[in-house]
Amino acid sequence: MSEVLEVRPGQLALSELAAFERFLEPVRRVGQTPRLVGPDGDAMELPRGIHDLLVSIIDQLKAGNGITVIPMHAELTTVEAAALLNVSRPFLIKQLGAGELAFHMVGTHRRLRLADVLAYRDRTDARAEAALAALSEQGEDLGLYDR
Repeated sequence: MSEVLEVRPGQLALSELAAFERFLEPVRRVGQTPRLVGPDGDAMELPRGIHDLLVSIIDQLKAGNGITVIPMHAELTTVEAAALLNVSRPFLIKQLGAGELAFHMVGTHRRLRLADVLAYRDRTDARAEAALAALSEQGEDLGLYDR
């Protein structure tokens, strides 16, 4: 993958994370417009989406989780895509062969766009949620649940 940014657990000290979190906290608490101040003293508004992303990153790092930022246009190998989808590589290859997921060849290797992998994940999640809702409804219709 190209242009990938990664922060591993423990790479940043908790004191560094806490200091940055203190900077962002008044914005989260009071609903103020987030502002950044550059080294020359110039200030600018921080878009709310970026603020929320930074808060989420800090929360994950404080919880001991690593963070990886991958641009949506990035291309993944089948190994990377399978790991992202939490499926085996052979299962992913079958899905590719069935046309469930777009890919292209680079020499003899398959490459998948991150955006396509995420769209596939969203489709399969939606199908699973719909199937679960249908099963739940059937169970209620059959009186299998205590009320």
